[in-house]
Amino acid sequence: MSHSIDMTGHNSGVAEGGIAADRLRSIIERVERLEEEKKALSGDIKDIFSEAKSAGFDVKIIKQIISLRKKDPAQVEEEETLFDIYRRALGV
Repeated sequence: MSHSIDMTGHNSGVAEGGIAADRLRSIIERVERLEEEKKALSGDIKDIFSEAKSAGFDVKIIKQIISLRKKDPAQVEEEETLFDIYRRALGV
């Protein structure tokens, strides 16, 4: 099996065990870039929650509302019904 080295010193083509080194490297680098973007977005979201808190909003409630908005309305209704049933059963 022949291997060629590119100008950066990396294997090009197929590496040991039939692994396409260039393709593997590309996949890993793309995931790494997305992880960095995710980290930046998490920081942005944290900043927004800090802004909300400083404006007097309850961040915990905002997070619950965001979670509710992600769910199907039928699922929300079912959960609320069960919540009420359990609450009444416990006298809360």
